[in-house]
Amino acid sequence: MRRRDVMVGIVSAAAVWPFPARAQPAMPVIGYLTSLGQNDRPNLRAAFRRGLGEAGYVEGRNVAIEYRFAENQHDRLPALAADLAERKVAVIAATGGGVSVLAAKAATSTIPIVFTFGGDPVREGLVSSLNRPGGNITGATFFSVEIGGKALGLLHELIPAPALIALMVNPRNPESAHWIKSAQEAARTLGRQLLVLNASTPGEIDAVFATLRQQPVAALLAGGDPYLSARRQQIVALATRDAIPAIYSNREFVAEGGLMSYGNDIHDVYRRAGVYTGRVLKGEKPSDLPVDQAIRFEFVINLKTAKALGLVVPPNLSARADEVIE
Repeated sequence: MRRRDVMVGIVSAAAVWPFPARAQPAMPVIGYLTSLGQNDRPNLRAAFRRGLGEAGYVEGRNVAIEYRFAENQHDRLPALAADLAERKVAVIAATGGGVSVLAAKAATSTIPIVFTFGGDPVREGLVSSLNRPGGNITGATFFSVEIGGKALGLLHELIPAPALIALMVNPRNPESAHWIKSAQEAARTLGRQLLVLNASTPGEIDAVFATLRQQPVAALLAGGDPYLSARRQQIVALATRDAIPAIYSNREFVAEGGLMSYGNDIHDVYRRAGVYTGRVLKGEKPSDLPVDQAIRFEFVINLKTAKALGLVVPPNLSARADEVIE
């Protein structure tokens, strides 16, 4: 074979043989850390992903998410956060209460952290200020602990008799102390007595209602807490069984048949945290992203439940509701 023919053959083969594929950039990975269980409130994770989508990221297409669930065992959070830090995820989304945020903060000072938080992130030492967080942490806060007094005031309008009101909180949640303080201040202003009861397990929730049956309690205020919200079906069922008027921290309780709720649109908070996470993935620094403060508060009344309890909702109270379920 002539040398010229050999060279033509080599060139022809090179023309049809595929070049090695260019290395694709690695898909960024989000570490999603939560104190809740895998089956608890999946709609919140969906809201977070919806926010990511608004920022241009879709799970499995151009971003991956590593989920870490503490299953309501807060002592597992440090190890779960450390695992995400060791995997060098692009950003940690710390959700499900302040305990998750604190665990993430302790695990890394370099990986960006985006939180959902019901307390004051400045007071808790998470950020330097709301407008200029500094460091590697920012997120969305809804100041739920500050609205306990407002919720108690609404309950007082419905049941004005000067009888005892119970407050149920999760003692494992550090933010519960602020809920108690807010409710106690409101109770003193209204001239009401407040009975604080702790619950952090299904059995302790049952025990709270056993106590309520033995006390001259006129109504119940359920403190804002991720775990208590995850147990809303149990709590509403017990309140219904014992005919106890109650106000809760979010509308999901009312949708289950609860009497009233006052609080933030929690799904919107998670959506906004998803948007922030997307912005961080695009290169924005947490230190430059002001803490997103939730501004949507919802007051919801279930008139069907009120009727079953023999309560007449004052017209001025129902007129102020953002939603009335009939």
